[in-house]
Amino acid sequence: MTTSGSEGRQAPAQPGPAGPLYEAERLTRPEVAEILARRPLAILPIGSTEQHGPHLPLGTDTILAQEVGRRLAAATGGLLFPPLPLGYAWVWRDIPGTLTIDEATLQQVLKDIAHNLHRQGVRTLVLLNGHGANESAMKYAVRELADEIPMQVLNLSYFNFFGDATRLIQSPKWLGTFHACEIETSLMLAVRPELCRMDRAVREYPEAPPTYGISPVSMGDLSRSGVYGDPTLASAEKGSQLLDAAVARLVEVIAFAEAEAGSNA
Repeated sequence: MTTSGSEGRQAPAQPGPAGPLYEAERLTRPEVAEILARRPLAILPIGSTEQHGPHLPLGTDTILAQEVGRRLAAATGGLLFPPLPLGYAWVWRDIPGTLTIDEATLQQVLKDIAHNLHRQGVRTLVLLNGHGANESAMKYAVRELADEIPMQVLNLSYFNFFGDATRLIQSPKWLGTFHACEIETSLMLAVRPELCRMDRAVREYPEAPPTYGISPVSMGDLSRSGVYGDPTLASAEKGSQLLDAAVARLVEVIAFAEAEAGSNA
């Protein structure tokens, strides 16, 4: 691939697990233009900066979304943008280090980015989420964008695509959800083991009062440790298999969505 103004040069790429990895923050203006002209697919990881118990870093959701994004970009040829490290983390707002923005703000930021990328020729934008509480803002941003610009925007939370790989998980979820648990800890052990303090990992399944879910009582009020599940059962092997399963399924979904959009054009 040649870049305008640099005839005969290929746009620099980092090695990826399935192909060249193009990361926007490492590229120049003409290189990005060349890549988008060839493959108008953009991937935007979205995370959060919030507590993840005594054993995982505050950037867990962002780190994992970015890693899945890197693998997706390498597998699809898409252009990976830097992750958004802020999301809706209201339930942990009183815990030191946690940062939260309201849903309306997140929704508008996502819409602004989508409009910006549409002007630059992007045809498909993947909003790749790593934090459960971001899903509502993402859903409504995608709906509004459908009425505003002729660009396909996909709302994908990677943790919804583990499929049968969840059979590896030995511990139950807490009321159908999980946080700083066996799943997230396994993923982090596979991706950034040096950031995992497994000697501090604790198991906790807080009791939920009858008013949970119908009042302001939140997860942040119930757990002493900030853990919901059992991270002591986590392993890097489990995390690697979960990641592989999610990425494989996400690649299929993106390919299907792009084919469908092409047939409807």
